[in-house]
Amino acid sequence: MKVAVVGATGVVGETIVRVLEERKVPVERVGLFASRTHDNVQATTPEALRDFDAVFFAGSEDASERYAPAILERGAVVIDNSSTYRMRADVPLIIPEVNAHALRSEHRLFPVGNCTAIILCMGLAPVRDAAGLRSVRVATYQAISGAGRAALEEFVRGEGDVVLNVVPQIGSFDENGDTSEELKVAEETRKVLELPNLPVFATTVRVPVRTAHSEAVFFETERDTSVDELAAAFERAPGIVFHRSGIVTPRDVENTDFVHVARLRPCHAPSHAEVSKGTSFQMWLVGDQLRKGAATNGVQILELLLANGTLRQAQGGSTGSP
Repeated sequence: MKVAVVGATGVVGETIVRVLEERKVPVERVGLFASRTHDNVQATTPEALRDFDAVFFAGSEDASERYAPAILERGAVVIDNSSTYRMRADVPLIIPEVNAHALRSEHRLFPVGNCTAIILCMGLAPVRDAAGLRSVRVATYQAISGAGRAALEEFVRGEGDVVLNVVPQIGSFDENGDTSEELKVAEETRKVLELPNLPVFATTVRVPVRTAHSEAVFFETERDTSVDELAAAFERAPGIVFHRSGIVTPRDVENTDFVHVARLRPCHAPSHAEVSKGTSFQMWLVGDQLRKGAATNGVQILELLLANGTLRQAQGGSTGSP
């Protein structure tokens, strides 16, 4: 299997290459591509991508929009970290631990969800399965790496708006005062969880942290449940580390692939003996934005395709719509 990474000089592209190696994905060759040639990285052209069975896009939306259609037309697989195709109705938005069942044999195009939405869905899926979900409110504390290499390098130099500061705006504002990031989180969470009418309200904030996102989540369940029942659901959930006590911080999870859940507790004030029961709860989520929020989730999709034979079909030259 031959795999290409477009945007290989960016922080997500570099992490994809590293995760492929760490997880020992059976790759014959990894081709590295960027907007122009330098060192061992080639300039991206349709011809240069023609021989690859799977192509990761880890850069701008322009690249996947420009090159993905021809790749898909010849039956190869595209795994795209941009937001270009995420909300297309005919395209699955896969988090393998949450909704691998959404993948069908005819799919060739696989967007990787928004990093904040991935971490949020990892935390909410066990709740949905245990007691249903009625509503979600989340305040995010998002790492500098989510803004790209230049922002991360600026931060390391001690420069930029987020040094000794937090900025409650990620993306542009719409007419209602929501940012584009907040809309992505809400829309993608509903799609991944297959709850199209779920109320999701988000405030997204950039904070002076390198690579791990944190989220304070307030949620209502469809039926009465308890901290103990939810804790048991988290402990069973793949890809989750649940902390029954104590805290977890962004520094604790950098360079790891798990989403951590801590500080699970009821929202309501204690009014009776069973204070851990009800429908309103809150929790703290932390996960590495570059890994599970981006690169690792994409590589896991590739592993899923290998496991179910989809990629072998692509290698055989079958074609079809994504």
